[in-house]
Amino acid sequence: MPTEMLSPHFTLDEFLASQTASREGIDNKPATQQHYDNLKRTAQVMEQVRAILGNRPILVSSGYRSPALNAAVGGASSSAHCSGLACDFQCPGFGTPHDICKMLEPHVKELGIDQLIDEYPPTGWVHVGLSAGDPRCQVCTIDSGGFRLGI
Repeated sequence: MPTEMLSPHFTLDEFLASQTASREGIDNKPATQQHYDNLKRTAQVMEQVRAILGNRPILVSSGYRSPALNAAVGGASSSAHCSGLACDFQCPGFGTPHDICKMLEPHVKELGIDQLIDEYPPTGWVHVGLSAGDPRCQVCTIDSGGFRLGI
């Protein structure tokens, strides 16, 4: 069965993949057509992110999360992941998550990003969240000190 492409560089499978879901037998398929449409929108934004990062490959660690998966990973009940409007990723060919966030910060408004989060070690990834309404264009960091605005 061919892999379904959400955009030129991103597959549906990579936006649904989850080690936790596999390990715990959790169904992580989009629940509605709206979730699927949101995943396509998120993939399109990630194409723009990829271009800003010099067209280097992006490794998606979390895209869509079903309610059961979101609960299993301790995600917030209001997480954009639950509606297919978020992507956690790394781009090792570009640099650290902090480097990525510094590069993306000037583009948050034009990309329509609701939240750009630099998730410091030990997690070490970038979170791009979109919204169904007007984006807040919020840029923040989560590290051992907690959540704070700014990179």
